[in-house]
Amino acid sequence: MTVAADLEQVDKAVSADDLSPAAAENIRAWLTESRYAEYAPQVQVHIQQGKWQELDDAFWTIIPFGTGGRRGRMYPIGSNAINDRTIGESAQGLANYVKSQLGANAPLACAIAHDTRHRSEHFSRLCSEIMVAAGFKVYYLKGFRSTPELSFTVRYMNCSCGIMVTASHNPPSDNAVKAYWSTGGQLLPPHDQGVIDEVMSVQQIERVDFDKALAAGQIIECQEEVDREFIDAVVQLASPGPRDLKVVYSPLHGVGASAVSPVLEKAGFKDVELFALHAKPDGDFPNVPGHVSNPENPKVFDSIVEHAKKVGADLAVATDPDCDRIGCSAPLTAAKGSAWDTLTGNQIGALLADYVLQSRQSAGKITPESFIIITLVTTQLTRRIADSYGVQTFGDLLVGFKWIAGVIDEQGADNFLFGTEESHGYLAGQHVRDKDGAVGSLLLCELAAQLKAEGQTLHEKLDALYWQHGLHSERTVSVQMPGSEGMDRMKEVMLQFRSDPPRSLAGFAVRQMRNYLNLETALPDGSKEKLVGPQGDLVILDLEIEGNYVAIRPSGTEPKIKLYMFTYEPPEQLANLDRAKEMLNERLDKIEADMRAFAGV
Repeated sequence: MTVAADLEQVDKAVSADDLSPAAAENIRAWLTESRYAEYAPQVQVHIQQGKWQELDDAFWTIIPFGTGGRRGRMYPIGSNAINDRTIGESAQGLANYVKSQLGANAPLACAIAHDTRHRSEHFSRLCSEIMVAAGFKVYYLKGFRSTPELSFTVRYMNCSCGIMVTASHNPPSDNAVKAYWSTGGQLLPPHDQGVIDEVMSVQQIERVDFDKALAAGQIIECQEEVDREFIDAVVQLASPGPRDLKVVYSPLHGVGASAVSPVLEKAGFKDVELFALHAKPDGDFPNVPGHVSNPENPKVFDSIVEHAKKVGADLAVATDPDCDRIGCSAPLTAAKGSAWDTLTGNQIGALLADYVLQSRQSAGKITPESFIIITLVTTQLTRRIADSYGVQTFGDLLVGFKWIAGVIDEQGADNFLFGTEESHGYLAGQHVRDKDGAVGSLLLCELAAQLKAEGQTLHEKLDALYWQHGLHSERTVSVQMPGSEGMDRMKEVMLQFRSDPPRSLAGFAVRQMRNYLNLETALPDGSKEKLVGPQGDLVILDLEIEGNYVAIRPSGTEPKIKLYMFTYEPPEQLANLDRAKEMLNERLDKIEADMRAFAGV
C-alpha cells in the first residue's frame, strides 16, 4: 500500500473513533516527514494490520522532555514512546543547547551511564554516538552504574553535561533519559527550557559508530577509575562509631550492588548480606510485588524482612533500580522476636537529619552558616530538628531534588549538611548534586549501629524525636491517570482545587489556599494575597490547626496526581504517644476520604 492509502485508512480510523485526531496528526508526520523516514515502514505495518489501539497509545501526544528528561513506555515507534527516535532527539537537543551556551571553541565533554533496564545499554550507546558526532568527548561508564555515580562523573571529569539512562522505579515497560548540567545536577532554569526547546525542534540526528569512536579515543570507558573515586568520596562522609550491625541489603534487581555494597564494606560494615532473591540485575524485576522496584512501597520489604528475621538481622535496606533512593525496615524494639515495620521517606529523612546534625555538632563542624534543605512537601519535623541545632533550613522549594541541588550551589556547598525529600531521596557531602542511595545507606547504617549500641532501634529513636519536637504524621497518595483522558482529568482536578477548593477537611476549616502556579494565597472571604515562593503546578491547603495541611500536584515523571497530607500534634500536648498516633492516623483517613471525594478520585 502507498502512503496515501495508509493516510486514508488513518482518516477512516478517526471517523470510526478508533484513533484520536491528535494521534492521526502525529502519525501523518511520521509517514511524510523525512526525519522519520526510517520508522515509516513500521508505522505502515501497524496501519495495515489495524493496530489502532497501539497506534493511539504511541502517537496521541509528543512525549514531553520535562525539566529532567524524557520518561515513558518503550515502543519501537511513536512520538509518545521511548524509542531510538525520541531518545535520539533528547541527546541531540541537549548537545545543540550545550554548544549554543559554551561557544564554538569550548571543550565539550559528556558523561553517560545506564541502569539494568531493558535497552538501557542500547540507549546509552546511542546517546554516546550522538554526543560524539556533535563534537563531545564521552566519558562512558560501561556496565550498569548508579545515577549518583553519573552525577559524580560529570563533576569529576569536568564535563559540560551528562546523560543517565534510567526510569528509576517505573515498571519494566518503561525507560528514560535524565539530563545533567555541568554542576552534576539536573537542569535548572533557564537551561531546562532551553534544552526542551532544542529537543522539540530537532530535525536530523547525527551519529557515529560507537566502536569506532571508542577506538579513536572519542569515547573513554572510565568506570574503574570513577568507581574507585566515587566510593572514596562517599566513605569520606563516614563518622567514627560502632559497626556492629547485621544488615540485609537488596538492590531490587537494580544497580545498587555496584555502589552500596562497596561503600558499606569500606566504611567498616562487614556483616552486610546481599539479599539473594533480588541480587541479580534484571530489568523485569521478577521477585518484587507487581514487578515495580520502588522502596517507597512497604510490600517490597515483605520477603526481605522475612529473611532478615531468620538470620537475626538488625536492619533491612533497599535501593531503587538506579540507586538514588533508599527504603528500610527495622524491628520496633530491641527485644528478641520484635515485630518489624518500614519507615516512610519523611521518617527516614528526619532520622538522618538528626543523625547528621548530631555527628557534625560532635565533630565541631556546625557553624552559623550551616544549612539543610527540604521541599514544600517534606515533613516539618526535619525543619524543627534543624532549629534545635541552630541550623538554617531552606525549604521553600518545589518537588524535585534538582531544586535542592541548586540551593547547595547558591548557598555554598561548604556549609551544606543534609538534603531530603519525602520520596526517599537523601544527600550529604559535596561529591554529587543529586540524591544518593549509597550516602543514604551509609548514614542509616551508622545511625542504626549507634542506636543498637545504646539498646535502641530506629523506631524508638523516632519516638524520641516526636516527644521532643511534636508528633508528625504524613501520608502520600498517588492516583494514576494514564492516557490522553487521564491528562485531561489531571488538569481538571488541579483547576478544581484552584478555583473552588474545599471549605473543610476532616472537620477542620481550610484557613487558606496557596496557589503556586500564579503565586497567590486565597482566603475564605474571597480575598487574595501575593504568595512569595517558587512558581509551579502545586496547591497547598492550610487547615485551621497548626501544622495540618495538604498539598496537591501532578507528578512530573508519571501520569498521576499526588496528594500529600500532613498532620501534627505539638509536644506540649502529647501525653500518650500511641493514642496520639492513632488519632493522627484517623485524621489522615478522614482527610484522604474528603480529598478523594472532592476530586472524584
